[in-house]
Amino acid sequence: MTGAPLPLSLRYEGEGMFSPASGHWARQADKDFVIGEVYRMAPHEERSAASHRHYFAQVADAWSNLPDELFTEYPTAEHFRKKMLIKCGYADERSIVCSSKAEARRVAAFLMPMDHYAVVIVREAVVRVYTAQSQAERAMGKAEFQKSKTAVLEAIDDLLGLPHGTSERKSGMAA
Repeated sequence: MTGAPLPLSLRYEGEGMFSPASGHWARQADKDFVIGEVYRMAPHEERSAASHRHYFAQVADAWSNLPDELFTEYPTAEHFRKKMLIKCGYADERSIVCSSKAEARRVAAFLMPMDHYAVVIVREAVVRVYTAQSQAERAMGKAEFQKSKTAVLEAIDDLLGLPHGTSERKSGMAA
C-alpha cells in the first residue's frame, strides 16, 4: 500500500463479513490493500454538504463586509479563511533556524511568495511558517470540520466585534 488509501464503500454481508459495494470499490481495494494483511476499519461519517456550503458562504459574506483597512491583509475570501484557520490553530508549522537575524529576514522574504496564504513570522534568527490545514473531506472528518468551522466563525465574529454565533446563525442554518 502506498500513501493513505481512500475510504472504501463496503456492504455488510452478515456474520462479520464485508465486501466492496461495487466493482469500482473492489478494484480500489485491490489497488490499496494486500491479501492476507489485517486492516483496522472505522466508520466514516459523511460530512453534511449543507454545512460545508454554509461555512464557505458565511466566510465569503464576512469577508465582503470587512472594514476597508483589512482588505490588504485579507485580499480574497480564501486568504481570509486560511488565515482564520491558522489563527485558530488549524495550521501546520515549520521552523527554520538561521545563522543570523539578517539571514532569517532573507529566508522569510524568499518563502513568502511560495504560498500567498501562509503566515511567515521572523523572531530573532528563526523563521516560522504556518500553513492552514486542509478542510477537504479527505483531510478533515466531520467532527474536526465542525470544530474548525465553529472556531473560524467565532474568530470572524471576534474580528468584526460581533457576539459569538452571529456568523454561524446568519443564514439561519448553524450546522
